Amino acid sequence: MSHIALVTLVVRDYDEALSFYTGALGFELVEDTDRGDGSRWVVVRPRGTTGTGLLLARAKDEAQLASVGAQTGGRVGFFLHTEDFAGDHERMRAAGVRFLEEPRHETYGSVAVFEDLYGNRWDLLQPA
Repeated sequence: MSHIALVTLVVRDYDEALSFYTGALGFELVEDTDRGDGSRWVVVRPRGTTGTGLLLARAKDEAQLASVGAQTGGRVGFFLHTEDFAGDHERMRAAGVRFLEEPRHETYGSVAVFEDLYGNRWDLLQPA
């Protein structure tokens, strides 16, 4: 095994999720394929990368809907690395991304926690 290709993120709606991830976060749309049963195979990932992507999967029932925004139990579950912390932080704030704290400069790097449109917590992180 060489790497994790995709991580599933359960969302309420494909298009609102796409708007956030490609708009506010600046991710690129890798694939959006109609599966013929009302569902789609929607993959996004940080622009210009070839690593792990997010599979945006629309909730199919009440149990899945209840997990939207709480897939990691309120903990930071996603770590978005950057090479331009200050620039990306400002761009994301201007795009309406909600940061839960001011940037911190730790021994391991610069970091700030933000929420996606559903409340999932992410670290924006520039490693030292």
